[in-house]
Amino acid sequence: MRKLYIGNKNYSSWSMRPWVLMKQAGIAFEEVMVRFDSFEATSKFKGTIGTLNPVAKVPVLVDGDLVIWDTLAIAEYLAETFPDKQLWPAKAADRARARSVCAEMHSGFGGLRGHCGMNIEASLPEVGAKLLREQPEVGSDLARIVQMWTGLLDAHGGPMLFGEFGIADAYFAPIGTRIKTYGLPVPAPITAYIERVQALPGIKAWIDGALAEKDFLQFEEPYRQSR
Repeated sequence: MRKLYIGNKNYSSWSMRPWVLMKQAGIAFEEVMVRFDSFEATSKFKGTIGTLNPVAKVPVLVDGDLVIWDTLAIAEYLAETFPDKQLWPAKAADRARARSVCAEMHSGFGGLRGHCGMNIEASLPEVGAKLLREQPEVGSDLARIVQMWTGLLDAHGGPMLFGEFGIADAYFAPIGTRIKTYGLPVPAPITAYIERVQALPGIKAWIDGALAEKDFLQFEEPYRQSR
């Protein structure tokens, strides 16, 4: 049985991506939760994850002797291993575009990700409003996400970004939780898309797990320790 090592569901946005992808696609795996304690070299978290991969971050997928510790690499591996799941769109042009938007998520949106850390259990609209006033990169990132999602939903007719659920939806699912946590203003069709994604069984299972953790952390920005 393949194993997926993750951090706290409430905070680890990068862990969320492959977990919800596999859960929603019906790909069997064993979850191994390694809770964040601290990120010192001597921490339990670093010690555990560091035995699996050199960067000591989550998520990590272990499939037999193979260890994969990058979120996009995990998604690509799953798409190749389970072609029947159609995790990427069927058409070559759509696959290229889906890979492009996932790569943009992988390396971009630093303003939104840096200032609006994932915290599913929280409701922080006043923080979101303050960030939009004081951190222009947050608004720029949000505008780009709205533009991207709107274009994809219009092009493919929904209900997901490329019609059916796939890697792109899993990749942006944590952005939806951030938009809700910080009360960031988005058009009604984008709100509806977020609600559709979060109603999917695989995504709902992650959110329910995050709300059940109850060991909410006091140290700063744990989500930075995942990839």
